[in-house]
Amino acid sequence: MRIPRFGINRQDAESPARFAEDARRIEALGWDCLWLPDSQLRRRDTYVLLAAAAEATESIGLGTLLVNPITRHPSVTASSISTIDELAPGRVALGFGAGDTAVRLSGLRPARVAEMEDAIVLMRGLLAGEQIEVGAERPAVLPFHRPVPIWLTAGGPRTLEMGGRLADGVFMRVGTHPQTIAATVSRIRNGAESAGRDPLSVPLGIIFHTVLADEPQEALLMAKAMAAGYYEYSPMLFEPSGLRWDGPDPERLKRDRGVWPDFHHDPDLLNAGRAVDFLSDAHADAFSLRGSPEQVADQLVSVLSDAARSGIEFEHVVLHPIPNPPSPDIDQNGYAVRVARDLLPIVRERLSSLG
Repeated sequence: MRIPRFGINRQDAESPARFAEDARRIEALGWDCLWLPDSQLRRRDTYVLLAAAAEATESIGLGTLLVNPITRHPSVTASSISTIDELAPGRVALGFGAGDTAVRLSGLRPARVAEMEDAIVLMRGLLAGEQIEVGAERPAVLPFHRPVPIWLTAGGPRTLEMGGRLADGVFMRVGTHPQTIAATVSRIRNGAESAGRDPLSVPLGIIFHTVLADEPQEALLMAKAMAAGYYEYSPMLFEPSGLRWDGPDPERLKRDRGVWPDFHHDPDLLNAGRAVDFLSDAHADAFSLRGSPEQVADQLVSVLSDAARSGIEFEHVVLHPIPNPPSPDIDQNGYAVRVARDLLPIVRERLSSLG
């Protein structure tokens, strides 16, 4: 089976220099890809940081995960990501989606499906060097265009189908349950087929919230907070696995229990988890990997091998650290080191042995 490229999406972003140093360290540890969120009120500018990382590294993949068409016009995004690819040729990808904290913390709304579709069409044309009609006096063209792939990050059914029709690849952030993953991939492949694309030709990526914690009860509470975060934004994801939300309305629950800005971004994830302790272990396990490196490795191999038996293989796997690591995360027992040292070699070896 395919051995995915394993990526991390949390780094030391306290300054461009520190980000460059962290990118160099992450590359040396053996990670395949470094992905950077774009959230202007929580982190420094995405493209400045990526430029610093591009100059400091040699082989690691670099990309956004994710940018949106609300806070940056798609033509600005195409220009910026092309410039990054000039610094790191062939190593760059554009992760794109509706927007999360970048829009919500600015008082804006996430992008609608039609807006994301229009943005992808515009960016793909500009990145290919085409002249694109934009309603200006002359067609728009990007003089320094680069062939950067656009990966749509999606969870809802219409967005998944649109990704199958248009995107160069589709990232899903839908949890770990095999039925949910199968239903998600089916949507992507249906969209591809409707556009005359080979459904099996659309590259797939998956993002797993990874609760690396040796204390079982703490790991469980944080995983429950993750499950609540999924329900808060995409309640339909509970349906394929037969799970239910039997608690209060999420917005009222957040107010009553002091959770902010949402269940999976609260600085105190143990408090967020205790607020939704009515959720079961099954809820936690359907939306996170959790436990020690050995336990997480077992769970990850199980999820990926189950998917492969169903004809689903992933080009990218992003292991999103829960909770957010400190900056810098340089301790030998920190997330980046432990995963690279104690988890990824096990996973790669076991997946390779499965053929």
